[in-house]
Amino acid sequence: MIFLDQFDPIAFSIGPVDVHWYGIAYALSFFAAWGLGRRRILAGRLPGVNLEHFSDLAFYAMLGVVLGGRLGYILFYDLPVYLDSPLKVFKVWEGGMSFHGGLLGVLVASWLWSRKHRLHFFDTMDFVAPLVPAGLGLGRLANFVNGELWGKHTGSSWGVVFPGTDPDVIKLHLDQAQLQAQYAAGALNQYARHPSQLYEALLEGLVMFVALWVFSMKPRARYAVSGLFALLYGLSRFLVELVRVPDAQLGYLAFGWVTMGQLLSLPLVALGLFLLWLSRRAPVLQPVLPAATTSAEAR
Repeated sequence: MIFLDQFDPIAFSIGPVDVHWYGIAYALSFFAAWGLGRRRILAGRLPGVNLEHFSDLAFYAMLGVVLGGRLGYILFYDLPVYLDSPLKVFKVWEGGMSFHGGLLGVLVASWLWSRKHRLHFFDTMDFVAPLVPAGLGLGRLANFVNGELWGKHTGSSWGVVFPGTDPDVIKLHLDQAQLQAQYAAGALNQYARHPSQLYEALLEGLVMFVALWVFSMKPRARYAVSGLFALLYGLSRFLVELVRVPDAQLGYLAFGWVTMGQLLSLPLVALGLFLLWLSRRAPVLQPVLPAATTSAEAR
């Protein structure tokens, strides 16, 4: 059955302040990463690091995600618009975040933190990788609620009509009653699109989380967890981009189907394969309970 997406991107308002689902998704992402990371710290998955150190890492990573994600989107996807309207940079509640930019931000933040604590950079990244997919999934769900980043038209029974953001539907100039009547009559089925946001939430969120969490439950060779993360994300994003409509300002970059998202994901696939190859002869990091952990905390 075709679904009509009519979610309000504003979850609730407190006086003049609107709280957007997009912002809630980011907040929940950080809480999820904190909770999962705390569990891994208490299990000794990053030897020499206690909860206080992890708090610093979480703060560094949070800044990396926000700053890197925003700057990455501006540089990779929409630079002319932000050059014309610089203040638009701060309107993060309107969307406009890039995973690849956020990843670069986290890499830089983790490198700085690792250097400060004299840890191997990839030991840190192997620790961080399983914490990320939950946030990716929540972010894609927020994209769905916002009615953005949808896919190509589809005749499948699970297609979704986005009346608030799809220009093909907007130009029909239907009021709410007419929209519901047209939907009930099946007249809007021709405008149904692949819910590519949900495909990504499933692959980048649930599938990657389960795969990485289960894989990292046992001690693994250095580079292995990071490599699996890069490989899975690169492949997932590349595949979903086949049915996702590219950003209007960019369109397809080559052959009538290559998108910027695919172009940025291919290096991740290559990096993932390279890191997995490196892990074959790399040392295995054994869990060591943090010195500040009490027996009660460990339980």
